[in-house]
Amino acid sequence: MSVSTDMVATWRRPREVLRRHLARGQSEPFALSLLLVFLALAFVGQWPGAARAAFLAGEASAWPRILPTAYGILAAIPFLYGLAALGHVAARAMGGKGSWYGARLALFWALATIGPLLLLQGLVAGMIGPGLALSAVTLVVGIAFLWLWATLLHEAERG
Repeated sequence: MSVSTDMVATWRRPREVLRRHLARGQSEPFALSLLLVFLALAFVGQWPGAARAAFLAGEASAWPRILPTAYGILAAIPFLYGLAALGHVAARAMGGKGSWYGARLALFWALATIGPLLLLQGLVAGMIGPGLALSAVTLVVGIAFLWLWATLLHEAERG
């Protein structure tokens, strides 16, 4: 199945989708590609908010606001690998039997799956701006990520 089809299926059957990805065998390029999908969606999701802020500040271009965002997103890569390792260590302490790769795949797949929600969050930030709507969408994105990551990590650590 394609990644976009699997993203939709993950909201209904997250464990099944992760089992299918784990059954493909260990593939670091695949795991990294999922992380890159998330990073690209997160970056694009930041554009509307940056464009709104630049417009309200009377700046000619949003580019000076976007460039630091790009660098920040790239700097998040080692942090996300560390977060996956931390998740694996915590799961191992609670009796998990999975692999380091499974923990990375669980985190990166959860991130890639919430990527479209980050686009929605960016649209709300750009069109509506700060306020209750943006806070609500941000809360939904955060809860969705935590639920997906916990569910997928639990499945990956079943061993």
